[in-house]
Amino acid sequence: MTVRQLRTPAGQRGVAVRRLVAVPLLGLLLAGCGIRATEVPTDFGAAPSRVRCTLTEPEMTAQAARGVPVQVFLLCGSSLVAVDRAVQVPDGTADVRRRVFVAQGLLDQLAESPSSGELDAGYTTDVRGGMSVSGPRAKDPKDALRLSSSPADLTSYALAQIVCTFSDSAAAEGDGSVILGGPDDTPLRRYECTDDVRSAPGTNAPPSSEVTGG
Repeated sequence: MTVRQLRTPAGQRGVAVRRLVAVPLLGLLLAGCGIRATEVPTDFGAAPSRVRCTLTEPEMTAQAARGVPVQVFLLCGSSLVAVDRAVQVPDGTADVRRRVFVAQGLLDQLAESPSSGELDAGYTTDVRGGMSVSGPRAKDPKDALRLSSSPADLTSYALAQIVCTFSDSAAAEGDGSVILGGPDDTPLRRYECTDDVRSAPGTNAPPSSEVTGG
C-alpha cells in the first residue's frame, strides 16, 4: 500500500481544520509585531461642528423683526445665499421715494458685517460701507437707481449681491430687472439676476444691456 493510499478523507479534513486555525493565529502574530493585518480604512475625519450656509431659526426671526421684512444676498462659499433682514420705511412714503428708501436700506444691510452666527455659518459680504443710492435724474427712466459708486467700479461679487438683492425687492421693476447707474454720465444699464449669477457670482457677471430711452 502506498503513502497516497493511507491518506483517508478524515485525514484530509484534519489538514483543513489545522489550516483554518492557523489563519487567525497568523493575524494575532502580525498584530503583535506591529503589522496591521487589514487595509480597511477606519478614520473618516472629525465631524463638522455645524452645517455651512445654514442659520438657526431664532436668528432668522430676530433679523426680520426690526422693520419691513426683506431678503439680501450674502456670499457663502462661492454662491449667493438669501438671508432675512429688515429695512425702515416711513409710513405714507410715495412710491418713487419708497423705492429709494428700500434700495438704500438694502444697500446698508449688504454693507453691514454679518452677525456672529452668520460668520460661523460661513457668510461674508463684498459690499463696502458708505455707498448711497438715489432716484432717477430728469432724463432717466422713472425706475432707475443711481449708486454713489459706478457699477463698473464694483467687484463682480459686490455687483452680483446688489443686483440680486434689488431684483428680489420693491426696488426692482415688475420683471425683476434693475436699472442702475453711477454718479457720472455713463449710460444706465439694465441688470438681471440669473441662476448662474447666484451660483457663481465670481465668474458670472449679471447680464446687462444699455438703457437708451428715458
